[in-house]
Amino acid sequence: MRTITVIGASLAGLYAAMALREHGYDGRLVIVGAEHHRPYDRPPLSKEFLTGAVTADRLALADAEEIAELDGDWLLGTRAEGLDPPDRAVVLEGGRRVRTDGVVLATGAVPRTLPGEPLAGVHTLRTLDDAMALRGELSRGQVRVVVVGAGFIGAEVASSCATLGHHVTVVEAAQQPLLDRLGPRMAGFCADLHTDHGVALLTGTGVRALHGDAHGRVAWVELADGRHVPADVVVTGIGVRPATDWLAGSGLPLDDGVVCDAGGVTPVPTVVAAGDVARSAGVRSEHWTSAMEQPAVATRNLLAGTSVERCTSQPYFWSDQYGIRLQLAGRPGPEDTVRMVEGAPEDRNFLAVYERDGATTAVLAANRPRPFARLRRELSRDPLAAV
Repeated sequence: MRTITVIGASLAGLYAAMALREHGYDGRLVIVGAEHHRPYDRPPLSKEFLTGAVTADRLALADAEEIAELDGDWLLGTRAEGLDPPDRAVVLEGGRRVRTDGVVLATGAVPRTLPGEPLAGVHTLRTLDDAMALRGELSRGQVRVVVVGAGFIGAEVASSCATLGHHVTVVEAAQQPLLDRLGPRMAGFCADLHTDHGVALLTGTGVRALHGDAHGRVAWVELADGRHVPADVVVTGIGVRPATDWLAGSGLPLDDGVVCDAGGVTPVPTVVAAGDVARSAGVRSEHWTSAMEQPAVATRNLLAGTSVERCTSQPYFWSDQYGIRLQLAGRPGPEDTVRMVEGAPEDRNFLAVYERDGATTAVLAANRPRPFARLRRELSRDPLAAV
């Protein structure tokens, strides 16, 4: 291969580029990114960056020397609009075509939004520009913030806004936050974190509509149960969808992501996928660690021309909320039972395991990093963890 193009210049894209060089690829390397920024770390956007504890320059994932060592052609602020595998070409906005022998798809995901006309003061939080816009809103003085969705991102935003002294309301359609991810007992713990810190938590109802004032700025949120919640700022954290719209007509199978095998290889061997956009072996994993680990495997397979390696790492996620670090490894299921190993939820400090048929499927901890790390290592040897 003389030219390989990486589509996506965030964590998975950067690690794909690094892995290609580490694997010995010395040909032309093109990195296409829709954002104008070089690769940066996203997790702090909803936490330290939003509260002002860190600045944008602290988010860089690679320094100038590391970027130079990649010897890549960076096409930033440029969107890919199509992929033409038979012609071995990537189509960029404006119709420009980049001839390429191999492609790494690492376009990630885009936030889901609420229906209705755009209103000022309504935000999503996925990119650095998103975070900068929201931080600007929060710097205007105390405001009423409504966070729609109590998943990890929504909870982190609520925590940051409460830390900054804003009046925060969280709206969650499920009966408890993260109920589908953590089960009722641990979801109850997450609910208590919000209320412990003066955040109003409204569960069991969704949002019917957002309403604006005469100037086109959001003024209040109409809930599905008929209640009205005043709002100066609304942040929607209702999940993401894989960024695959631009691949329509490419011939690649698309089904909640780019369908590929456990090694990131698509039915077109010269095209691999990694990170949030990849549906690998039937699973799409929206985790920082997946975006970091999958590219090494996918690029090795790309250079080999076939799937010679598979990614076997387990899902891992962490979340900082209200001064507590939550860590989750594995895949807890709805029928799993939760067993406390250390501490207790009411103490806001514990280590718990999820179990199914006598085997551990996941580990969850609050402010217990060392014992969590030990159980996480043990979990990696559990066959159920790779199911």
